[in-house]
Amino acid sequence: MNKTRLLAFSGIGLVLAGCSLAPTYEKPETPVPAVWPAGSAYPVPDASAPRADEVKWQEFFTDARLEKLIETALTNNRDLRLAALNVERAQALYGIQRAEIFPSVGAQGRGGKQQRSLDLIQPGQPRTVGQYSIDLGIAAWEIDFFGRIRSLSDQALEDYLATDEARRAAQIALVAEVARAWLTLAADRENLKLAQSTFESQTQAYALVKKRFEVGMANELDLKRAQVPLDTARGDVARYTQLVAQDRNALDLLAGTPVAEDLLPSDLSGVSPPKPVGGGLSSEVLLRRPDVMAAEHRLKGAYANIGAARAALFPRISLTTTIGTASDQLSGLFDSGRGTWAFTPQFVMPIFDARLWAALRVSKTDREIVQIQYEKTIQTAFREVADALAVNGTIDDQLAAQQSLTAALADSYRLATRRYDKGIDGYLSVLDAQRAHFAAQQGLTSLRLAKMASQVRLYAVLGGGADTKDALSDQTNSASRP
Repeated sequence: MNKTRLLAFSGIGLVLAGCSLAPTYEKPETPVPAVWPAGSAYPVPDASAPRADEVKWQEFFTDARLEKLIETALTNNRDLRLAALNVERAQALYGIQRAEIFPSVGAQGRGGKQQRSLDLIQPGQPRTVGQYSIDLGIAAWEIDFFGRIRSLSDQALEDYLATDEARRAAQIALVAEVARAWLTLAADRENLKLAQSTFESQTQAYALVKKRFEVGMANELDLKRAQVPLDTARGDVARYTQLVAQDRNALDLLAGTPVAEDLLPSDLSGVSPPKPVGGGLSSEVLLRRPDVMAAEHRLKGAYANIGAARAALFPRISLTTTIGTASDQLSGLFDSGRGTWAFTPQFVMPIFDARLWAALRVSKTDREIVQIQYEKTIQTAFREVADALAVNGTIDDQLAAQQSLTAALADSYRLATRRYDKGIDGYLSVLDAQRAHFAAQQGLTSLRLAKMASQVRLYAVLGGGADTKDALSDQTNSASRP
């Protein structure tokens, strides 16, 4: 067999390879309603609002300090770095598996001399002999008649794509978490200022009551009651000082580096709110969420795994071929008549192997498991969006009511203080009014935080904050090349 015939046989093997026994992928029906929930708790859908997954995070967040902090976190956060490295690893594993489809061609050279015993050679034969050879060939290449290797390659590709979608989901989570922690710091700093202001006013009030007590215009009970809000305010100052410090630590961890003070908010009033986004009218937007897409890629990989398990039940043909030259003298390797070749096909036919049938059943069960996980991922995503919409649909009413309550309690506190100063009421009414007013102010800050945080939450659960699809498409095309 000459070199041309050898290469022709290999080409025929390549043409015959590629038959797949994997079942045709069928996209499962979406196990959630086609539209978002409606009712008094939900806002009226705004068809003009941009979809979250179409708005880059640089456009969604309008505060320059927060944008800079998110950019820092995307660069330095260790969890996101690990996610990116996992993508690189999955891509390399796919490259290894895909390379199994093609023959591995290698060259090998051997040479040596041997001195034999006189007892082991015939008279006239040389005692010292040499042997040199150079071979070029294919070693144990499996011709993929039934698509076993191609199915494994498809599974590896889907694993890579799922890993990349998981990285995009990790980026969404990081962007949202940085924004949430940054807004929480702003709220806690605002509460700290409120606690400090309250402590100062209660210190003055206590001093006034003490003077009245010393001159006999107030009793000891009023003095003790005046001490209650003073000690409470002192404790609040310490508590919010602790929370602000912990918020700073959380931001440093998320950013992967100490955050500069000029990137941090002083309070919520100085924060620029995020850009409004919508989820559209249809819940099909969930299918573009990275975690849902990752689950679907894993489902496609399970289909490919069934094909590999089926193909394992059929015969395997592997091929080893070499062409080369051999000589007893190194200088004669390329002389006429020194050519060599070898053609060694191997046929393996499983007759009875219960493990192969068990493996096929396992692969089918795995597909059912992954399909249920895919459906559960969609259901969880639907619930997250519905919850976020419910918050956004009611938070403005809660905020308006809290603002009115806070104003009313401020007037009540002012009037109660005036009546006490005139001796009409006791200090208990002042204490109750002050406590209610302080709680209302804290509640107002919490609702203002909840409003901004809910906007960030809605943006994230609708798939906003990930890489653009163009970048993902470039990575996919790169991975599919041999």
